Amino acid sequence: MGMVALLGAGSWWAYEANKFRLPGLIQDWNEPVQPNRAVAWQAGPAAAPQNPSAGERRPNIILIVADDLGWNDISLNGGGVAGGTVKTPNIDALARQGMNFTTAYAANATCSPSRAAMMTGRYATRFGFEYTAVPVQFSENMAHGDGVGPLKAIFHKELITPDIPDYPDMGVPASEVTIAEAVKAAGYHTLHIGKWHLGEAPGLQPHAQGFDESLAVLGGAAMFLPEDDADVVNAKLPWDPIDRFLWANLRHAVTFNGGQRFHPKGHMTDYFADQAIAAIEANKNRPFFLYLAFNAPHTPLQATKEDYARLPQIKDHKTRVYGAMIAQLDRRIGDIMAKLKAAGIDDNTLVIFTSDNGGAWYTGIPDLNKPYRGWKATFFEGGIRTPFFMRWPAKIAPGSTRADMTGHIDIFSTIAAAAGAALPTGRTVDSEDILAGPAKRPALFWRSGDYRAMRAGDWKLQVTKRPAKARLYNLADDPTERYDLAAAEPARVAAMKAMIEAQNKTMAKPIWPGLIEGPVRIDVPLDAPWQDGQDYIYWTN
Repeated sequence: MGMVALLGAGSWWAYEANKFRLPGLIQDWNEPVQPNRAVAWQAGPAAAPQNPSAGERRPNIILIVADDLGWNDISLNGGGVAGGTVKTPNIDALARQGMNFTTAYAANATCSPSRAAMMTGRYATRFGFEYTAVPVQFSENMAHGDGVGPLKAIFHKELITPDIPDYPDMGVPASEVTIAEAVKAAGYHTLHIGKWHLGEAPGLQPHAQGFDESLAVLGGAAMFLPEDDADVVNAKLPWDPIDRFLWANLRHAVTFNGGQRFHPKGHMTDYFADQAIAAIEANKNRPFFLYLAFNAPHTPLQATKEDYARLPQIKDHKTRVYGAMIAQLDRRIGDIMAKLKAAGIDDNTLVIFTSDNGGAWYTGIPDLNKPYRGWKATFFEGGIRTPFFMRWPAKIAPGSTRADMTGHIDIFSTIAAAAGAALPTGRTVDSEDILAGPAKRPALFWRSGDYRAMRAGDWKLQVTKRPAKARLYNLADDPTERYDLAAAEPARVAAMKAMIEAQNKTMAKPIWPGLIEGPVRIDVPLDAPWQDGQDYIYWTN
């Protein structure tokens, strides 16, 4: 009995120590990754219409979304990675050749809800998409490792009930109208390449949500190259439980129109860019909408040896890998823009560029969002103020700038108007066509569990439960949120809290609960030592 008990205890310990690997192992068992295969994009007309009428000269539309790109990762904004070592001339050119929305905001501070708002033109909380979709094992893993100093993660095991959707079913409900569905109804060919993270079940995948063709990473991240690839330089982050989970569970894999997973050819950023160029070639003679969602520079941090070798002046290994990923992303965006020119469709193509949220605290790289405070998973400006550029030579004057309150929420209506597509009826649409003029809304709102925020005019309020605190900032005088005016402006705080509560009453109950509350320090990355007095918030997901 003693030996049986010992073996039983050993098996239990082995399971507990390795259960965070289960999502990847189960998927490998159910759906092994197949060898690379060619993707054949559906070919449009062999020639463009001759002497088209005004109604036929609809623009092509490309929405490019980076993943966790920090404000300071773009050299136009703050100099670039590693004190300005890494420049982004091709991304900068999108702003300089078009319109730079300098006060644009992500719809949320993490990826899934932001993308849900982009695709629907609605606050994702209107239809219960409040939290980023993750497996339960991910939240458990965070609870065991996410903390710093006296701040420990809180895992709400009591919220795990039989009615929680399975991870593949955590997505944008099929009842929502996506921008792909809207422009497809207007005669556009719709394409998706890259990250999705809005549902993995068959009825929630891109090709079921309005995209004619989709080459996808369905989940939240993927390996850019196999860990042991001859061309890869890896940078693991031992202080980060998210990184630990990703390396254990991610695969170098994509899927086409919901088929079997297969290995992409080469580094994921190069692969997505190459496929985007091929898709543009196939569709250059008909109106198309391409949602190109790169997964760079999201972790895991993986660069090619060639890009890594170009940055010997960066001495910190993880920063060098990260910088190489940014340089690669910028170069490949330049290749895509060159393809538009070569195809003769550059002038009449609307290109929108943004990131889903700010740079992440868990990378251990400071200044990603400089000069702003905060990170991904916070409603400080560093978490939600995002690069947002639109380039359309036929319609937008180069060097244009705008400073109205806009961002992800307005992508839907702006694309729909450009395409001549109808807006959804019978539901609230929060989106505005911002190419028709400045946004007219009086306020923007953000919510994740008990963490709430809003901006109205120059005033921004953040309300947290942990710590129990209201933070009020005048962004006209204090754009980097250094001076909390809540104590000096109690009436304004009360009025803005009332606006938040009124907004919350129009939102839906979350489709799945936030199982984890994790601490995020506002001014330092995750690997920085704890010091008493450091400001923090608890983020629910």
